[in-house]
Amino acid sequence: MDNGSVKQTVVLYPGGGVGHVGPMTHLAKVFLRHGYDVTMVLVEPPIKSTDSGAGFVERVAASNPSITFHVLPPIPPPDFAGSTKHPFLLMLEFTRQYNEKLESFLCSIPRERLHSLVIDMFCTQAIDVATKLHVPVYTFFASGAGTLAVLTQLPALLASRQTGLKELGDAPLEFLGVPPMPASHLIREILESPDDELCRNLMKAWKRNTDTDGVLVNTFYTLESQALQAFRDPKCVPGEVLPPVYSIGPLISKAGGTDEEAAERPECLAWLDAQPERSVVFLCWGSKGSLPEAQIKEIAAGIEKSGQRFLWVVRTPAGTDDVKRYFEQRPEPDLDALLPEGFLERTKGHGLVLKTWAPQVDVLNHPAVGAFVTHCGWNSTLEAIAAGVPMLCWPLGAEQFMNKVFLTVDIGTGVELQGYNTGFIKAEEIEAKVRLVLEGEEGKELRTRAAELKKEVEEALEDGGSSQAAFLLFLSDVKNFSQ
Repeated sequence: MDNGSVKQTVVLYPGGGVGHVGPMTHLAKVFLRHGYDVTMVLVEPPIKSTDSGAGFVERVAASNPSITFHVLPPIPPPDFAGSTKHPFLLMLEFTRQYNEKLESFLCSIPRERLHSLVIDMFCTQAIDVATKLHVPVYTFFASGAGTLAVLTQLPALLASRQTGLKELGDAPLEFLGVPPMPASHLIREILESPDDELCRNLMKAWKRNTDTDGVLVNTFYTLESQALQAFRDPKCVPGEVLPPVYSIGPLISKAGGTDEEAAERPECLAWLDAQPERSVVFLCWGSKGSLPEAQIKEIAAGIEKSGQRFLWVVRTPAGTDDVKRYFEQRPEPDLDALLPEGFLERTKGHGLVLKTWAPQVDVLNHPAVGAFVTHCGWNSTLEAIAAGVPMLCWPLGAEQFMNKVFLTVDIGTGVELQGYNTGFIKAEEIEAKVRLVLEGEEGKELRTRAAELKKEVEEALEDGGSSQAAFLLFLSDVKNFSQ
């Protein structure tokens, strides 16, 4: 780092959700490798849970001693139970109220030492603080460039319509840089009337993602080149010049874990050691994804009929409270109650069911794994791409439906499980698609494409690769800002 003898500090601000701390931690490691100090500023989770956010942060801090973690002084949390407002609106307001405390913290760092503020996609209120202090501010967009391209173009689309998008159903919408997007696959909350308070505030938040000095996106150039090029097209947001977008990913965990984890190798990895190469389908819907009991039973029937080897993570079905579902840890599932009678006994020779959690990166990188049933969260998507594993796409919410389109239409390493958009996938579909990917001709094509992408990941991240070049360009642009 060329800045005289002063070592500069980058401040990362992931906001209220602990789910955003993980990707920010991977970004922190990139800054550390380039010789910067990194401080991650956190806020207390507004809902205390049995497995609280603080416990998660303590674990992250313990395994990343090079990163400084600073928790802002707490403010009273929103009254989720007593308010008629949508929980997301309460969270946005909660984050905004931390601006004053964030400003005080940034002022405690000498200006010549403060390199930049990098904010989460839902912390755009903090832009006002950075502008006031004349500090370079950048968005870290933890999802893909395709999603960012759609969200950047959505405000103009909605402004041109008298009604919402819900009545369009599956009719395709055209956005620069991405395949035609079924209207139904946009984020659920924006399908209602554009006049809805939640929709208006989401649009404001997403519009402000590109009000910063630039956007760091967790992707790599060859994966989403068309989406990345769209931001430089004057037609993307007519009348506006968008800031630079830097594709610096994939920022994901590496296989192998820590020494402590290696000392106690999980049972599932030992089980995989005994399975033939590329013979196992891995089923997991992310750390927060869960399915109704009836759907769990249907999956069991489909897997059993397929006769394929499987490793399946089962979580307790979620409640209806969106906020608690996000912050709270659910109890371990009762497998005997959730799975069909005798299923575990009948599949003992070729299947393994795990409760709640699996070391996903290590599983995906194991030679025995040949397919991944996934909710299409972006972290999981990148982990599968980096491991060279084809995906069976089963989106549940958020931007996952858009990711499913990118994977199946554009990227070419995913196949959809029909029924995902109606809320129920039948055993016959699960059986057929698992067989297709593990045994069929189409599966061979998917595996070939997945192997190509794995190589592209390695090339993007190596010295002189596109992702490293993008990060160096970002550092150069920050330096020019400060001069």
